[in-house]
Amino acid sequence: MLENLDATVLSRIQFGFTITFHIIFPAFTIGLSAFIATLEGRWLWTGDDLYHRLARYWTKIFAISFAMGVVSGIVLSYQFGTNWSRFSVVVGNVIGPLIGYEVLTAFFLEATFLGIMLFGWNRVPPWLHFLASVMVAIGTAISAFWILSANSWMQSPAGYEMRDGVAHATDWFAVIFNPTFPYRFAHMVIAAYLTTSIVVLSVGARHLRRGRFVPESRVMLHMGLGLAAILAPLQIIIGDFHGIATRDHQPAKLAAIEGHWDNDGPAPLVLFGWPNQQAERNDYELAIPKLGSLIITHDWEGRFKGLKDFAAVDRPPVWPVFWGFRVMVGLGLAMLALAWVGVFAWWRGRLDNWRLYLDAATVAWPAGFLAIVAGWFVTEIGRQPWIATGILRTADAASPVPAHVVATSLAAFVVVYGVVFAAGIYYINRMIVKGPAPAVTAEEEGVPSRPLSGALGAAGHAAKTTGGAA
Repeated sequence: MLENLDATVLSRIQFGFTITFHIIFPAFTIGLSAFIATLEGRWLWTGDDLYHRLARYWTKIFAISFAMGVVSGIVLSYQFGTNWSRFSVVVGNVIGPLIGYEVLTAFFLEATFLGIMLFGWNRVPPWLHFLASVMVAIGTAISAFWILSANSWMQSPAGYEMRDGVAHATDWFAVIFNPTFPYRFAHMVIAAYLTTSIVVLSVGARHLRRGRFVPESRVMLHMGLGLAAILAPLQIIIGDFHGIATRDHQPAKLAAIEGHWDNDGPAPLVLFGWPNQQAERNDYELAIPKLGSLIITHDWEGRFKGLKDFAAVDRPPVWPVFWGFRVMVGLGLAMLALAWVGVFAWWRGRLDNWRLYLDAATVAWPAGFLAIVAGWFVTEIGRQPWIATGILRTADAASPVPAHVVATSLAAFVVVYGVVFAAGIYYINRMIVKGPAPAVTAEEEGVPSRPLSGALGAAGHAAKTTGGAA
């Protein structure tokens, strides 16, 4: 049976599987590193030890998340060589330097200060530790800058020319700041901060509803809520700009997002439906007339390209893009509602004792992660059949390897990821349940002198001290 499977399809499944695991950890660490730096800054400013305890608490969670993000990212880079070697040949001259800049600027910055951030407690002056945390937070944002620049170039290439079937950069400024990059970068970074704010809000609510770590829980609840209340509407505004850029530079993707087939008049906003790609229509459609045109063109009578304006071989798979977008938007609106209802309750003085709201906030923690994964599916599936728009089709980028080889490695990834990431998430939950520990000296804590012993010690300590508390 394996001989009949398509190696390209299996490679796409494998890359989609591994990047789905990967993307949630960098997104979390981007937001969490900034939150930790903020806590340390407030500790230095106010002298309140509560912020010190919270910063140390979240630093342990950051350590495991960061490690899993690095490990899963390395796997992706190897797949470019093993599964997508033709991609490297055709666009490697452009993509390679962008990834190299990420290593030289972001990864080196993170690597330089990460050790101080994780193991410098009680070993370096507080101001130096704060500086290290700020540098790590900046490094994670710079890393996102370069990765999103490379990905955006693949979506909307600029500043290059083709010579003998190979892309060569002619204007690096145009390559880096390609047409969709500003909106994609802003959308992703805000998503990372919003996701982290919901997690912090959820953890604060989780402890508060059990009456544990009450002062710390209130700070987490209020800080997470305040940030989410600002970022959720801001993300909607940025998403609107991102949609306009998609209309201009990736019209087939936008048509798939909207389930828009015919460009014969003002477009409705399709709320629900099942895109029928074979019949070129939406089954069971529920739509609001003209609202799609207003959102996409800011004009009730505006028109934009439909899927029938493109040859069938140039259209992306419609239903995963269509539904992925609706899942992302639905979760975004749910996070907005959670934040604004919480702010209203806070204003009325009911937030900390409103049991129903604390219950809802406790279970809301996956919302940001699911929204990011759904949005990533829209982004990556929506650009098909191109791996680099107008330059290289996905089917032409795959390595000439047998399908059974790709299937074997895919099965290995499923098993290894299932074990490794399940263990990582298990220990993160253990640390969350344990809660903020009182401030201790280096001698009392037995601060490790080596990173590996520290990580293993933290995980083991969490397992021993929390046993069954989950």
